[in-house]
Amino acid sequence: MATNLALDDRLIATALKLGRHKTKKEAVTAALEEYVAKRRQWAMLEAEGTVDFDPRYDYKAERRRGH
Repeated sequence: MATNLALDDRLIATALKLGRHKTKKEAVTAALEEYVAKRRQWAMLEAEGTVDFDPRYDYKAERRRGH
């Protein structure tokens, strides 16, 4: 998808240098991947404590049963 963005030149230059990226596209793609990963991590942390687990569940027994 082609997109035109007005990006901060100093920020892009810093990202290119720190990430050792060859192109602006590489730098922006890496930044977006890190952003998405970090947001997913936060979502997992926010879900902590909201799932009830059965302490009697034996996943190894289930694996032996072929499920």
